Amino acid sequence: MDTAELPAARPAAPARRAGALRRALRELGLVAALFLIYKAARVAGADRGSTAVANGEWIWRVERLFHLPNEAAFQRPVLSHELLVHLANSYYAYVHFPATAICLIWLYVRHPVRYLWTRRMLAGLTAAALALHFLVPLAPPRLTALTGMVDTGSRYGPAVYGPPDTDALSNQYAAMPSLHVGWALAVAVALITVTGGRLRWLWLAHPLATLLVVVTTGNHYWLDGIVAAVLLAIVCLVLPRPRTGDQPTHPPTQRPAGWPRQRVRAPRAPSGHPPRRAEAGDVVRTP
Repeated sequence: MDTAELPAARPAAPARRAGALRRALRELGLVAALFLIYKAARVAGADRGSTAVANGEWIWRVERLFHLPNEAAFQRPVLSHELLVHLANSYYAYVHFPATAICLIWLYVRHPVRYLWTRRMLAGLTAAALALHFLVPLAPPRLTALTGMVDTGSRYGPAVYGPPDTDALSNQYAAMPSLHVGWALAVAVALITVTGGRLRWLWLAHPLATLLVVVTTGNHYWLDGIVAAVLLAIVCLVLPRPRTGDQPTHPPTQRPAGWPRQRVRAPRAPSGHPPRRAEAGDVVRTP
């Protein structure tokens, strides 16, 4: 064997690691750029307060017309438990983006094909949401006096937003649709497709908890979450399905080769003769 070639083969592993790191940094930069575009677009449409409040009052009346639960009646019993209010505010403030980022990182490492599909799903949902934010500026219930709802963030903390007229970091008149609900539902869909067993449906607890939190804190109407779910369903239908090679691996329970063994009874000896002993090649059928 020519050992002179061995040193040349050693850099293969470091090269692969460097390539993987470059791809990871490129994906991280792309996701960060999409998030910054989203934030910039939201801020750009934040100067239509009177129209947004009027739209909020209209949404409130439409919900009552369709007999959706009253958000204020849903919030009221929670306000008597300060700990629950703090938990709801904290969930709204600290779970939304980190949960999405952790899901994307895990998918990138373990299920790269599903990662690409999930990233496109989130991008499509966010683009559709931004279009609605521009077309239909909507004040959340906490900023619509007709609802009678409390701004739990500013009253109990932790607060995410400042006064809407001076808030230069976010557009508080972009309640329709709720991207908190939409992203949480997208995360649940992605994780359900790559995990197995009945317990995988527990991932739906995240979007359900998010919907309850955004209503309890006065940041969204029920319809905001419903519209987000409809938009996500449309995006999923439009996107091409990921390759089957990255589907969740749920190998069927494999039985050993030749199982069940079919064993055939040895032929009966003629009447009056002793029974014949089974030979080595005989197979006996079992149930």
